[in-house]
Amino acid sequence: MSAIPSRIQVGGGHPVEIGGPASLALIAGPCVIESEEHVHFLAREIRKIVGAFVFKASFDKANRSSVESYRGPGLKEGLRILKSVRDAGFPVLTDIHTPSQAAEAAEAVDILQIPAFLCRQTDLLIEAGRTGRVVNIKKGQFVSPHEIRLAAEKVASTGNQRILLTERGTSFGYNNLVVDMRGLGIMRDFGWPVVFDATHSVQLPGAAGTVSGGQPQFIGPLARAAVAAGVDAVFLEVHEAPERALSDGANALPLPLLGPLWKKLREIDQLVSTPDASDASRL
Repeated sequence: MSAIPSRIQVGGGHPVEIGGPASLALIAGPCVIESEEHVHFLAREIRKIVGAFVFKASFDKANRSSVESYRGPGLKEGLRILKSVRDAGFPVLTDIHTPSQAAEAAEAVDILQIPAFLCRQTDLLIEAGRTGRVVNIKKGQFVSPHEIRLAAEKVASTGNQRILLTERGTSFGYNNLVVDMRGLGIMRDFGWPVVFDATHSVQLPGAAGTVSGGQPQFIGPLARAAVAAGVDAVFLEVHEAPERALSDGANALPLPLLGPLWKKLREIDQLVSTPDASDASRL
């Protein structure tokens, strides 16, 4: 990767820098808000392990496989809970699904995330951009790395350049996702920081019938490869007991494994970020 993307600072109390010359950043948390107590517990535990990071949780999982699946506490209660996490000193990310949610969510969190399935929705992207918050666009499973630039440009058209691009795998059907590491370099050359979503990339969409399956044994190998390729941040859904998680437990990283994985990822990041005599940029 030849380009060095812009640097974005997220949060106030314990800010996190993503992009530019900053070291590898982490976005982590449960898939969905299960309770106020649970999100605060996980936020504290993750910070004990990794230090400063961006906490992630959804107030509504609007694209669950089954109509019977747990979706979360909803907009009002969910944003109240996420604001309480932010007030405790954590930078916070959550996803929005409609343009009408953007302004209200921006009052409670630091990063507005555009879900992969909605990454081409112009009105959603523009309303998120208008808030002035950082906007994390997840590259759709059906979108090439080249095409996601068009989505970012919709946000940038509002004057907001605080944009992150996230890779989460590409679908070729048959309940599977494939990660093309070339896409990370392609997206980073656009000038915005690139995030690798290591847990959704091992998801098996709809493979378990009414829920998605997953292959969590590949979280580590894919994350290590992405960091070696030079991404700016890693996105991990983390749960202390994935077998009891109310959403996406099949592809979540067990909390006890976060420390060893993060240590290895930081080591790889330091290695590939070290300038040599011929090239002062990241690989």
